[in-house]
Amino acid sequence: MGFLNFIRPRTGNLRAWQLAVLAAVFGLWHVLATPGLMRPLLFENDRQAAFFFGEPVKIFGRVWSWFIVNADIYPHLWVTLLETALAFALGTALGLGIGLWLALSPLAAAIADPYIKALNSMPRVILAPIFSVWFGLGLASKVALGVTLVFFIVFFNVYQGVKEVSPVVLANARMLGASQRQLLRHVYLPSATAWVFSSLHTSVGLAFVGAVVGEYLGSSRGVGYLILQAEGAFDINTVMAGILVLTAFALLLDASVSRVERHLMKWQPRAGETEKL
Repeated sequence: MGFLNFIRPRTGNLRAWQLAVLAAVFGLWHVLATPGLMRPLLFENDRQAAFFFGEPVKIFGRVWSWFIVNADIYPHLWVTLLETALAFALGTALGLGIGLWLALSPLAAAIADPYIKALNSMPRVILAPIFSVWFGLGLASKVALGVTLVFFIVFFNVYQGVKEVSPVVLANARMLGASQRQLLRHVYLPSATAWVFSSLHTSVGLAFVGAVVGEYLGSSRGVGYLILQAEGAFDINTVMAGILVLTAFALLLDASVSRVERHLMKWQPRAGETEKL
């Protein structure tokens, strides 16, 4: 029974189960992609799978070479992370500020409504060439693209979060003599905080998208540049290695957001604590 309790998914061994699933995925990938380990399934020969999807052993070998053996990825990684961090920070700040302003200014929101909807409906990735012309092929064009991707996610969540404030809570605060600044600090911002952090988890990936797409279109540095060069040489293992590195750092940034969220949202009871109550 003790062994069965250990292997049964539960909160205590959740991390072990997650790692086991990841190991199973890479194990199956290795078996299907390595020539000679299995008979051809979807391809005419078993080498085509390795050509199209790469081989995990070689992919991890490339990552090891990048970080340990040659240690040549760090300048590229630094550029991509800087572009991502700046796009994430600026997009979040603009989305938070403008979202609060329009949520608290009905007339301004009514005037800006059609323009915001039009800009949001635009496939913003197509702005990348325009930003390259406006800001050049350096850091600024990648950050600008990332900002456009992050901004609207944060903006709409902040706007909705402020609109969801309970009228009863607002009325009670005003009866107690709360000023507009006090309402903003103690009522509107706490109401919007949960919505903001929900949007930030989505925005992390979009900030990376903006940086990498910008590097695709014109750059001499960055992880996106390395992936583009590998694609030109049909080096699928390096492409997959670049995707793996970007995914890992996106998860690290998302974990940082979760840590800040837990710190700032201590007042909000968690699901388990709510059930106990």
